[in-house]
Amino acid sequence: MSNINVIIADDHELFRNGLAELLKKYEDVQIVKSVSDGQEFISLIQTQQDIDVVLLDIAMPNMDGFQVLNEMKALNSSVKPIIISMHDDGNYIAKCAKNGAYGYLLKNTDQEELIKAIRIVHAGKKYFSPSISEKMINFMSDNSVSANILSNKEQEVLGLISEGLTTKAIATQLFVSSRTIETHRANILRKLEVKNTAELIKKAAKINLI
Repeated sequence: MSNINVIIADDHELFRNGLAELLKKYEDVQIVKSVSDGQEFISLIQTQQDIDVVLLDIAMPNMDGFQVLNEMKALNSSVKPIIISMHDDGNYIAKCAKNGAYGYLLKNTDQEELIKAIRIVHAGKKYFSPSISEKMINFMSDNSVSANILSNKEQEVLGLISEGLTTKAIATQLFVSSRTIETHRANILRKLEVKNTAELIKKAAKINLI
């Protein structure tokens, strides 16, 4: 049985240490390193090529789990990510699955499920427990009609708004007038039935548009 080389990426030292200690009992698992933020993890996999699986938290400083998943896709990384999170919200689960996660576990999962997930993911398959899958499917069923609410250009503008860019900055980046961006913004607010930017970001995140 070949070793499964694992990195733990979580900003809570006690959790990292506990996870590493728990996994020591399995002969086929090798903890290569534990890191405390997403940027450190990305730097590591760019220099170390023998990593098989990362146990990845969502809420981390410098670069959160969502950003890490996107960066891994951009790098075409072969490391397989398993999310370990306290969040069981369908939006989080669906967003992680969409962005390349091979598995999703809650932080209160038992060790039998943890090692099962690691072994299944290492073999190239996905692992989402029945309860996690149900939450993800329910969310996607409720919100699937929202996928094409916005035009491609409106979706692009929404993404830039969510990054905190001003109307002028968005106009400059997209090579259009500020008035054009204001029109897009007004249409986005109308289509999502919200009144301001704060409500817009909250609604867009809820229905998985950002």
